Amino acid sequence: MKEEIKQLQELKEKVENTWKLLKIDNLKIEQDKLEQSMQSPDFWSDAEKAKNVSKRYDEIKQEVEVWKKMKEEINELIELGNELEKSPDKQLQEELKNRTQDLFTKFEKLEFYLLLDSKYDKGNAILTFTAGSGGTEAQDWAEMIRRMVMRFAEDKGWDVEIIDESLGTETGVKSSLVRIEGRYAYGYLQALSGTHRLVRISPFDAEKMRHTSFASIEIIPEINEEIDIEIDPKDLRIDTFMSGGKGGQSVNTTYSAVRIVHIPTGITVQCQNERSQLQNKDTAMKVLKSKLQILKDEELEKEKQELRGVYKSAEWGNQIISYVLHPYKMVKDLRSKYETADTDKILDGGLIELMESFLRWKKGQ
Repeated sequence: MKEEIKQLQELKEKVENTWKLLKIDNLKIEQDKLEQSMQSPDFWSDAEKAKNVSKRYDEIKQEVEVWKKMKEEINELIELGNELEKSPDKQLQEELKNRTQDLFTKFEKLEFYLLLDSKYDKGNAILTFTAGSGGTEAQDWAEMIRRMVMRFAEDKGWDVEIIDESLGTETGVKSSLVRIEGRYAYGYLQALSGTHRLVRISPFDAEKMRHTSFASIEIIPEINEEIDIEIDPKDLRIDTFMSGGKGGQSVNTTYSAVRIVHIPTGITVQCQNERSQLQNKDTAMKVLKSKLQILKDEELEKEKQELRGVYKSAEWGNQIISYVLHPYKMVKDLRSKYETADTDKILDGGLIELMESFLRWKKGQ
């Protein structure tokens, strides 16, 4: 039992150190404050604010409880180990050994959160999906990876909103702007920022030839705090047009869609998911401000590659992840060297292992 108790003491120290690094005590304080505000009689007078507060409370509560339970279980097992030293019991000793091993496995998974310690890792993410070279094939592929990411986000319980999309000529999407709201959304999803290459037998080719397609994902964090960005109205070109995406009759017959071009940087943001032109403009401006804030951060802190990745066109030689569906099945991250033959799992949103592998690789750079 001495060995198990020693292991548990070491694990307890690791958990306590991780508790401090993740600032769980601060999260508990924030949780208590949010709980108090939720008990206010006028809490639901502002429905949107109340929804955001409730979501934040649930996310923090879940994170705090996971680590709290981990500490309690370690203490429980240490106490059990001390008792078994005095009164040995083979069955309980085996149980203690198995539970200790399970705890170490659980801690390794939770320790992953230490990799998400960069400036924007805990926040929401804004993703731009763009079809690369390959015509219809690439447009179908762009929609496939959008579906993959949305599946992952939905499995995490995050909110997904398609802000804008330009549909493909025959199928898929030429481009799409998606907002994903959830704790650690940017931290996880940054692993997918870059060009994705697909090799498969084309479903659009009557001769069933093998095709290679490319699509890219640009991911930036959504800046929730007050953004210190001043935009001169003279630097903006704002266009309005009829929505071309999915929606009700009024969406597609009124000039509700908005495109904003920031002339000095060339950044363009388009939004057409809302029925109101004013709402679309407001959403587009928020995205634009986030992009400008990132540019500002890049200039001040030289973090361009870390935050957004170096932009590369979606074509041969620039891919970060390769997906092969024929003549064999394999998904391989060309940076971390992570690979799997379970392509269906990946395309259905099973991305955790790939993301963890990328983040560990990134920390080692």
